[in-house]
Amino acid sequence: MPGRSYDDRDLKLLWGLAAARCSYPSCRQLLAAPATEADEAQTLGRVAHIVARSNAGPRGDPAFPESERRRYPNLILLCGHHHTLVDVQPSTYTSDDLRHWKRDHEAWVRESLAAEMHEVGFAELEIVTRGIAGHPMEPVTDFSVTPPAEKMERNTLTPQVNGLLNIGYLRTKEVEAFVEAVSQHDPRFPEALKAGFVERYDDLRAQGFGGDDLFEALREFASSRRWDFQRQAAGLAVLVYLFDKCEVFEP
Repeated sequence: MPGRSYDDRDLKLLWGLAAARCSYPSCRQLLAAPATEADEAQTLGRVAHIVARSNAGPRGDPAFPESERRRYPNLILLCGHHHTLVDVQPSTYTSDDLRHWKRDHEAWVRESLAAEMHEVGFAELEIVTRGIAGHPMEPVTDFSVTPPAEKMERNTLTPQVNGLLNIGYLRTKEVEAFVEAVSQHDPRFPEALKAGFVERYDDLRAQGFGGDDLFEALREFASSRRWDFQRQAAGLAVLVYLFDKCEVFEP
């Protein structure tokens, strides 16, 4: 429907930081259906506006810039029921309420990732890395290392991403040990893993991704669009390992 389109970069941030779950307090319903033998994976969530997209809509505010109404900061991910609820009772569920829900929900997601990160082991890392390194690609042999702080600045990454990096660093030693173990029987594995990320990074940059939305798109790639926290944690651990060890995030 005209007027309802969103930039892919904003959607990556919205879905990734909400972990594809409803942000209504106490709901947290998973809003993604996995693929079946007959059908592709589908998303079930509804994108709601914190301040309405039109002045006459629920929680409308003529003073709110129109250019910001479809951007990530003004969007919240909800299930169908709660999307309808907040729009039919906008005086009960105010813009301030929705901002508070979103902030608390994203904090809960980070806490859940941190808790699951401690459980990431070789089995989870094998699942994640198999999809990344399993495709034929041009080898990458020049892996210069730039300090993480400089990479943050070059890629205009915010403190929000820095928080995710800190969570991922909890398991970088385990990822390094896993990569070394696999390379004993498959010497090309480290190169293929890095090349898979570099290829995806370059593709996303060509599409206009940058900053936090680029990081979220790569996190989605690392997790193979799986939204359980175990897979998300393993994908984040691998992404942070590559962020730290090689030329991924080298614009």
